[in-house]
Formats: sequence, C-alpha cells, structure tokens
Amino acid sequence: MAFGRLLAAVVTLTAILIAVRWRTRGTPWFPRGRALVLVIAYGVAWFALHPVVGGGHGERGDRIAGQVQEVARLFGPMRGVAAQLRRGEAVRQRLHVPLGGGLLERAVADGYALPRTATGVPSTDEEVLEKLAEDFPLPAKILEHRGLAKLKGTYTDKLAQLANPRTGRVHTHYAQAVAVTGRLSSNDPNLQNIPIRTPEGRRVREAFVAPAGRVIASADYSQIELRIMAHLSGDHSLLHAFHAGLDVHRATAAEVFGVEVDQVTSEQRRYAKVINFGLIYGMSSFGLAKNLGIETKAAAAYIDKYFQRYPGVKQYMDETKASAKSMGYVQTVFGRRLYLPEINSPNGPRRAGAERAAINAPMQGTAADLIKLAMVAVQKELDAHKPAIKMIMQVHDELVFELPEADVDWIKLEIPRLMAGVAALKVPLLAEVGVGPNWDKAH
Repeated sequence: MAFGRLLAAVVTLTAILIAVRWRTRGTPWFPRGRALVLVIAYGVAWFALHPVVGGGHGERGDRIAGQVQEVARLFGPMRGVAAQLRRGEAVRQRLHVPLGGGLLERAVADGYALPRTATGVPSTDEEVLEKLAEDFPLPAKILEHRGLAKLKGTYTDKLAQLANPRTGRVHTHYAQAVAVTGRLSSNDPNLQNIPIRTPEGRRVREAFVAPAGRVIASADYSQIELRIMAHLSGDHSLLHAFHAGLDVHRATAAEVFGVEVDQVTSEQRRYAKVINFGLIYGMSSFGLAKNLGIETKAAAAYIDKYFQRYPGVKQYMDETKASAKSMGYVQTVFGRRLYLPEINSPNGPRRAGAERAAINAPMQGTAADLIKLAMVAVQKELDAHKPAIKMIMQVHDELVFELPEADVDWIKLEIPRLMAGVAALKVPLLAEVGVGPNWDKAH
C-alpha cells in the first residue's frame, strides 16, 4: 500500500510539473494536456479513495487474508482454503458434525428442517452456517469471510472503477419495473444493498462524500411499513400508539408482556421490535424463534399474545390472504395491483410464500408509492426555491441529498414537511433528516 501511494504521488507530481512547464513555455495544451489532466485526476482519486476502496491490498484485503489464515488453522492442513470456503461439502466434512446427531439433531427435533442441495447433500448456505456458528467457531469465520469477500468484490474493488470520467462520480442505474412491489431497483452499482448495520458496510458508505463547502443529507421515513400496517388494519392499539407519539416497539412490548410502558426492559423492546417487523413479513413461530434465540413454543406464545392485543392486525392478515386467493392479487393504499400467481399453487412452499407476500406486498408497495410521491413533491420544491440542493439518490425509504452548508437548516425543516404531506393516512407520516460530510455520517 505504501509503495502504491508513493508511485501515485510521483506520477501526479511529475504530471503537474510538466503542465506548469508547458504553461510557462506556451506549449499548445491539446491533445496532450487532456491526458495530463487524467493522470493528475487519477493520482488525486487514488489518494481520496484508497483508504476505503483500496482493492485487494486495502483494509478489507488484509482482513480477508487474515481470515483465510484463521480458517486454515481451524480446518487443518489443506490446499486452496479461500476457494474451498465456497464448497459446501468441504465445509461439512471439516466440521466433524455427524448428520442426524449433535447440534443438527437438536435443531431438527425443534422443527428445523436441514436444507439439502439439488444433489441431496446437506446445504452449507448462510442459514445453516448461522445455526452451526452458535456452537462451532469455524462456521462463524466462514460467514464473516463470505460477507467481507462479497462487500469487497461488489463495492470496494469496483466503486473507483465505476466512476464516470466526465463527472468523477459514481452513477447508479434505477429501474422502475423490476421489483414486484414497485420499489425502484438499483444496479451498476447496486447502492441499495450496502449493509448499514455492520462496521464494514458503514465504511463503504463513508466513501460517498460531499465536495468542499457542501454536505450530504439523508431523509428517511420512520417506521413506514408499521404505519401503513396501522392504516390498513385499523387496529385501535396501533393507531393510538402512533397518534400519541409513543415508541411503538415499547408500546408493543408493554402489550405483549403485560407491563407498563415505563417498565419495559431493553430486552423486551428488542423482542417486540422483531415481532412487529417479523409479522409484517409473515414470519412463522419457527422464524421468530430463530431470530430471538428462543424455543419455538415460546415464540408461538408471543405471536398469540400479540394477536390478542392487536386483533385488527390478525383480522387484516386473514382477510388479505382470503381476498388474494379469490382475486389473485392485492392492492396498495393507492389502488395499484400486485399480482400473486402462486397464491393458489398446489405446491405448498410456493403457496406459503405467496401468502406471506400477500400480507407484506400492500405495505411494501404502498411504501414504494409514498417515496415516489415524495420524490416528485421534493424535486418540485427544489426546482422552485432551492436549485442548489441536489437529490442524488433514493434507497428504499430514504432520499439522499447534496447541498450547500448554508441550506442545512432549510432542508431539516422543509423536507420532513414535504415527505409527510404526500398522503393522508390514518396515522401521521414522519420523516427524519440527518446531515454529515459523508453518507454514513448523515444517516
């Protein structure tokens, strides 16, 4: 890395000196001058981006190399460790876990179906490795390696290469008609899949910076799908929580665990948050048990208690599935149809997947409609009054802006107002704005 920095510095300095010499001698600038500008730009970009997107010899390259050594130590002597991390059979054999015994036997007894590949061998996909990682150090290392390798291969090795030579910026491509729910999808590069909950993902977001004198702002709808659920279900308790401005996860914990709101523990709130978002996606008692690390029976009891306290949610889910089976589609709040071709499939897993989608699609679809309405309303206001503020990115329920530092107060006040005013639901819409020198600090 030190040699690379030194080389970039020498090349850049040499190019600058040649440019100055040409200038003082009156040498014609084109076409050679354009090449020099590109060389100088390359050197500057290398210095700016290398700490974050430094390729195979950067921060993540060093960490991955260290992980390969650690995996080799856990595996024992073998050749081609990095390549074999993607081979499920090699992983399974090295774990020394007898199929049908030990950890896997307990998992199956608890309702966990061990997935198998098309050839019938036990799978070592992410779900299986996460379960094994609870008792074995090797699966945890493999998962960490896969995550870092994906982040490195998808983003840190490629972002600098994807920068437009004319603008010096990375420009994603948005598609309107790819996601079934109607959300915009991003590709080349996909900026919607950068992890936000991991330190590594946040480091990638740090690479998206504002120019001097400008900052990045992120405006994000707060708990948008839960608010849509409250609107669609009309459940009294959910409506009350949002109208009263309560912490909805704390309020849910109070209902499910039968305690006062001010007596809810952080652990109970965490459980309630998983339940709230899990049920939106049609999570089963087994899925909830896996997420919370509890017994399946206990998770089923939590779900039953939830539906007792929020009967409107249960009624909405049952009626939505029945309606989808009858009509073959569900609708967003705005009447946009989302078709479910597998809703009456004779194949059980496919039918179950369509039933989960029937519950979630109206919420995701309505959220997609709302963020698009917000983009139109916000851009109209920017064109009329704040042309210096640029809307540069949309990520699910989030809008990202680049703006002069002088406009920070305006955007904190006006953007939430505009985003909240695009639709009148049974609960208020709420948008929150963060500001910082880069995308990570703004979120």
